[in-house]
Amino acid sequence: MADLIDNVRTAVTDRVELPGMSLMEHLDELRKRLLHSVFYLFAGFIVAYIFHVKLYAFIQAPLDQLHIPLNYTHPTDGLNLYLKTSLYGGAIIASPFILYQVWLFISPGLYQKEQRYVVPFMASTVTLFLGGAWFGYRYVLPGALNVLINGFAKQFHPIITIDDYTGFFLAIVLALGATFELPVIIFFLALFGIVDGKFLLKHVRYAILIIFLITAIICPLPDVFSMCLFASPMLVLYFIGVAAAFIVNPGKKKDKPKSA
Repeated sequence: MADLIDNVRTAVTDRVELPGMSLMEHLDELRKRLLHSVFYLFAGFIVAYIFHVKLYAFIQAPLDQLHIPLNYTHPTDGLNLYLKTSLYGGAIIASPFILYQVWLFISPGLYQKEQRYVVPFMASTVTLFLGGAWFGYRYVLPGALNVLINGFAKQFHPIITIDDYTGFFLAIVLALGATFELPVIIFFLALFGIVDGKFLLKHVRYAILIIFLITAIICPLPDVFSMCLFASPMLVLYFIGVAAAFIVNPGKKKDKPKSA
């Protein structure tokens, strides 16, 4: 842990040497990027709402396979459902543009040679998130519904509300989409010199422990097999991140690259 703290301190010290902006300039830049992101999110929401019926048919498909209808308890539940799904769908549509705004905000703190990673950053972030969401939608969600409804609760009559199912759906799909971003997080930690491949391999047992703790929290099924199935892609992604850390390996550079 001490070496990790030293790496963080060194990375921060090195970044201070870059040409910086004043506090007001940082705040102005942050405001501009937030406004642009909100605009892209609103545009994505409009596009998603145009197709809100098809979008929710896609969301409801795993439950339809079990021939279980959805119920609502408040007159506004249907409208809220379409608005919520359109918001999340719009966020996914707008994610490349929003991520580019994130990159524009952090790029002043990067060396010139590091700024070439903008395309890999955006492509890998969007691809990994969609891959994780697809894994949750295709395998985890149908399996969880089948086990929970036809397994543990087969002697009961299911009355599933729109709000409950949508929350359950988003919890699985978005959680897996977010956890699939692990290689990107590791890549940037390595890029900033906070970790490297050797450090990650040395502490792999702690990484496995943390992954299974996260799995225990977000996995919808209580059995060990399901947790292992849930954790398996996260372990693979961790080692992909380790490989990326070995490729970047900024701590081994003898000469600091010239700043932008």
